[in-house]
Amino acid sequence: MKIRADIADLIREGHTNTSIAHRLHCNSDTVARARQALRLPPADRLGRLYAEAVPTGRVLSDKPARTRTSPAQAAANRQALLAALQEPRKPMVDAA
Repeated sequence: MKIRADIADLIREGHTNTSIAHRLHCNSDTVARARQALRLPPADRLGRLYAEAVPTGRVLSDKPARTRTSPAQAAANRQALLAALQEPRKPMVDAA
């Protein structure tokens, strides 16, 4: 059985002890001991190291910047909304 080799591979990929234990169907203490024996840093520190070393290209805010509506466009939108609200409602026809 090559549990320690599998654990080492998953540790180097950045998985936590709990995640590795769940994947390999072993105890998280086994993973922690293997991590210690391999002299690898704890999971949270390792995650930070990988996060700093490998840039993802993501920015903190992925939301697109909202463009401001001009006063003329806002007035046109308001007029269209008022016109839509003033239209008489059609009675709903029951299909049954």
